[in-house]
Amino acid sequence: MSAQHIGTRIKAIRRERGFSQDDLAHLFGFKDRQTVSAIETGTRRVTAEELLLAADKLNVPLDYFTDPFRLDGEGRFSWRQTGVDPSQLAEFERTASSWIGAYRTLAVQVGLRAPLMRRALGLTKSSRFEDAVEAGERFAVEFELGDVPAKHLAEAMQDQLGISVLMVDAYQGISGAACRLPELDAVLIARGEVEGRRNFDLAHELFHILTWEAMPPEHVEDARDFGGNRVEQLANNFAAAVLMPPAALEPLGDCNLLDTNDLITRLNTAADALKVTSSALRWRLVARGQLTRARALAISESALRNNGRVSNDEEPPALFSRPYMEVIATAIDRGFVSVRRVARLLGLSADGLEELFYAHDVRNAITL
Repeated sequence: MSAQHIGTRIKAIRRERGFSQDDLAHLFGFKDRQTVSAIETGTRRVTAEELLLAADKLNVPLDYFTDPFRLDGEGRFSWRQTGVDPSQLAEFERTASSWIGAYRTLAVQVGLRAPLMRRALGLTKSSRFEDAVEAGERFAVEFELGDVPAKHLAEAMQDQLGISVLMVDAYQGISGAACRLPELDAVLIARGEVEGRRNFDLAHELFHILTWEAMPPEHVEDARDFGGNRVEQLANNFAAAVLMPPAALEPLGDCNLLDTNDLITRLNTAADALKVTSSALRWRLVARGQLTRARALAISESALRNNGRVSNDEEPPALFSRPYMEVIATAIDRGFVSVRRVARLLGLSADGLEELFYAHDVRNAITL
C-alpha cells in the first residue's frame, strides 16, 4: 500500500469519526495538524508504530489501512434503488467495494492498464432533454451498437471505454450502481432484475459515468424510468435513446391511432425485440411524439408487466463478467491471490468459483 492510499484511509476514518485534523494530531501525539495533513495527502509516510497506534486509537482493524482491496475514501457510488434501508445499502456498498477494489489491484498486477483518458459527454445540468436524447442516439451509432443496442452495450462499455461491468446478486430493492475511482469506473447491475430493466439500468449508469465531473450524481436515487431530479431525467432520456434507436421506432408509426389492445401488443412485441421494458418503450414513444402522455398513462401497468408475459422465467446472466473473471483467473494462476481468498471475496465455495469460471468460459489452474 502506498503512502497516498494509507493517507486517504486515515482521512476517511477521521471524517467518519467526526474528528478534525487537530483532534487527530492530539490523538497521535503530534505537535500540530500539519503532520496529519501531510499524512493524509501522502507526502509523509506513516511508520509501522503509527499505523498500529491508528488502528488502536480509531478502533479499526489493521487491514483497514493495509488491505489493497478496500476503497475507503476513494470510491464514490451512486445507487439506483427503491426503499432500501440505509444500513443495508451501506453494508452492500462495503461488499461491492471489495469486488471493485480486488479488480483494480489484480488488473494492474496481471498487466492491464487503465485507459489513459476518460470519455465524457458534453452535457451539463442546463442541457435540454433533447440534448441528452441526441447524445444517446449518437452514442449508439458511433459505438456501432447495431439494431438492438442492448445486446452490445456492456461489451462496448468494457472494451472501448474501460468501464468494468459487473452482474451481481444485490439486496432486494437495489437495481444497480455507478462507481467512480481516480483510475477506474465500474457499473454494478442486479442480475435478478428482468432483462429490460437490467439494460435500462446499464445505460442509465453509463450516463452517470460519462457526466460524473459535470454533474455528480446523488449517492442514492430512486429507480424509475420517468421523473426524478433533472440529472436523473437527463440520464433516463439518454438511456432510452441509446437502447431504442429511431430506426426501430419509426415502423410503429402514430401509436395514437391504435386501439388499446393493439397498442399494448405492439409495445410488448417491440420491447421484447429491443430487450427493453414495455414501460420504458412507452415513455420513449411519448418523447418522440408517437404517443400522447394521456394515452400512455391510460395503459394498464399490469398489461405491460414482464412485457405482457404472465411471469418472468428467464435465466439470469452469470455473476460478474467475463473480463472480471479473466483477471481473477490470471491472478490466481500467477500466484497474486489464493483460491481461498477469491472464493471468500466473491461469497462462493471453491466448487462454486470453478463453476463460475466455466460459466464465463474462463479456465485457470483450479479448472485444469
